[in-house]
Amino acid sequence: MEEEIKEEFLKSGFTLDEEQEILKKCHTFCQDYGLEPSDLVSSWEIYYLNRQLDESVVKDAEMDGFLGHLQNEQLGASAKKDPGLHMYSFKDVVMVLDAEDEDTKDVILGTPIDKYEKLQLDIYDSARKTNGIYSSERKSKLVTPFGKRSNKFVVKFNIDNLPTIETANGIEEHYDLEDGIIKRVQPLKSSSLVVHRSGLDPGCRFMYDRIEDRFNAIENRIRKHAAALVASSLYEEPMDPSVASQRSMFAVGMICCDGEGHLNDKSILLQSSVEHSRGQRVRLELNKLSHFSVFPGQVVGIKGHNPSGHCLIASELVDSVPLSIAADSDLPPTKKQALDEEIQATHLSSTPTETTMIIAAGPFTTTDNLLFEPLSELLAYATRNSPQLLILLGPFIDSEHPQIKKGTVDLSFDDIFQSEVLRMVQDYLEYMGPNARLVMVPSIRDANHDFVFPQPAFDLDSLNFRLQITSLNNPGIFEADQVMIGCCTVDILKHLSGEEMSRHSMDGQPNDRLSRLANHILSQQSFYPLYPPAEGVPMDFSLATEALHISSVPDLLILPSDIKYFVKVLPVGGTIEGEEEQMKRCVCINPGRLAKGEGGGTFVEVKYQGSSDRMNASIISI
Repeated sequence: MEEEIKEEFLKSGFTLDEEQEILKKCHTFCQDYGLEPSDLVSSWEIYYLNRQLDESVVKDAEMDGFLGHLQNEQLGASAKKDPGLHMYSFKDVVMVLDAEDEDTKDVILGTPIDKYEKLQLDIYDSARKTNGIYSSERKSKLVTPFGKRSNKFVVKFNIDNLPTIETANGIEEHYDLEDGIIKRVQPLKSSSLVVHRSGLDPGCRFMYDRIEDRFNAIENRIRKHAAALVASSLYEEPMDPSVASQRSMFAVGMICCDGEGHLNDKSILLQSSVEHSRGQRVRLELNKLSHFSVFPGQVVGIKGHNPSGHCLIASELVDSVPLSIAADSDLPPTKKQALDEEIQATHLSSTPTETTMIIAAGPFTTTDNLLFEPLSELLAYATRNSPQLLILLGPFIDSEHPQIKKGTVDLSFDDIFQSEVLRMVQDYLEYMGPNARLVMVPSIRDANHDFVFPQPAFDLDSLNFRLQITSLNNPGIFEADQVMIGCCTVDILKHLSGEEMSRHSMDGQPNDRLSRLANHILSQQSFYPLYPPAEGVPMDFSLATEALHISSVPDLLILPSDIKYFVKVLPVGGTIEGEEEQMKRCVCINPGRLAKGEGGGTFVEVKYQGSSDRMNASIISI
């Protein structure tokens, strides 16, 4: 085929600069997209004219741009052929980044700063000044774009399942000054925190993973998924999908892409386990399925047949494990029984208590300075509303900040973290009293922390308020008053949205893509199911198996992302033979970014009473 491609280029008057490398890539393009050499050269002519290239020489440097051109052509052709089929790329992600909710922009008014708010700001600021804890007086002297913003603390979105004293338009009634002072004098109710350890400790050894660790991580995911599906009694023992057979079979494997680029309907492969197929890959055809959503690294069950031995034709795709099986498939029978009795006793003996929390994700300062004004205003807001729990997710010292990237700061990254972020945090805890609790989760974008994922927690043992601050791994899971909360600061939603390929039925029902992306995290039981990882993610597979695993469905799943903020209630469940359908609901939260450019972003305030049916969640602009 490479000779045919060369002849077609020569016929059209083109010469090849680095012939061997170019022909090899063009050969791959023809295989991935089902093109004949003549079709490929025709596409090159269009690309050549659109780019207005000067010479009629095909250069290797243009191959990446040409690949993008071919992908766009395939997307257009697929849309005409199958309107329900969607192949996404990172260009599609831009469509949902930083989008404003036009419906709420005009109807929700900015919350005015009343007397109580101004008084609380003055009290909080004066307390910090009295203790000598202002890092610089420049914050009160400089006028920044963030400081000049007009609308503050605007409710962008709200889910309200609690009886409240809110007004009809969804904005909280402001207490008068006297009520506010009474509220502040009342002691804050304490919250009990239990961290689920994942084998990561501060200072742990990392980036020594071997090819064997990478292989074992993939193999263990496939085998665990297969064992859970078989244990549900809904599916038979998996077979080798690469063996030719006219009979219907059931196989479990990982979705892979044949070659570089994004998934399309011609490039999907299924890699089964070593136990069942010696790790071989077979081409997977999904044309008979009315709806599906797949991405590289996803472990799925496939019902279908392989008449030729070269292509598995799917008739059913299973992308999740029944809930109760997923939760305790690894537990021995005696431990399962003890756990069930403990859970039942807990439900009978306790009534749901309200847990209040504020959730915010970095960056915590605007791009024009390192004054951390958004963080300061968030903490002032928290002093007024007195949440039991404040959850701050990195990056704190953002490696993407212009001043950090250019190295124009006089202090070290650790010094900035200590003098700006931790000082503000300790001031907040001192002001709120001993019952206030705070959770901090690092990010791989934190310039002052280990660049590895999974990522160990910050080492904060030397702080005065270390008993009130919980430093969590990234990703991490903890319980607050028996409410299980999972957090991950790597932007897995954005990464999945750029690699997903889906088809949805054309029956007129709404297609909620954000919920679908978030559901992949739960159905795959992994904080980062994408493989290979996105560029820039320093994955360490020697740590990933235990640290990324989600053993049971959390009540709240916090996934900060550059994609537009949201709060979604996700139904998670499945059926087991002989039993009724089991269903649990998980609240997935993307709080957005607290700072966006030179302006403010968003955060989330949550009041949770045991279930998503008794919850109030508001997305608020800073």
